[in-house]
Amino acid sequence: MRAFRDLIVWQKTHQLTLDLYRVTKSFPRDEQYGLTSQIRRAAASVGANIAEGCGRGTARDFARFVQMALGSASELEYELLLASDLGLFPASAYSQFESAIISVKRMLTGLGRRLTADGRRPMAQR
Repeated sequence: MRAFRDLIVWQKTHQLTLDLYRVTKSFPRDEQYGLTSQIRRAAASVGANIAEGCGRGTARDFARFVQMALGSASELEYELLLASDLGLFPASAYSQFESAIISVKRMLTGLGRRLTADGRRPMAQR
């Protein structure tokens, strides 16, 4: 079992999720069950999948959850673009969020590759 809180990618994801919860408070009320909910769910899903993967017994299992986190991050990237195009937050905020999510996706991709390689090596070589 790994400590998910020690992973920089989880820390960045958690901060992004907190920031998105704050910014979506100002979204129109009619988006409460639409885009607001989807953004929050996708953002929280990235961190939750990392955390759950850390609790799994093998690198292969962890890698599978990292892939799910990457999928949620891609979903979030689109939802943020949509929210920006709808004018729900300023372009400057979108730029910051876009940069953060791209950074998280790169980190997840690297972590996934490392875990996949670790999962293929015999225990004695790790």
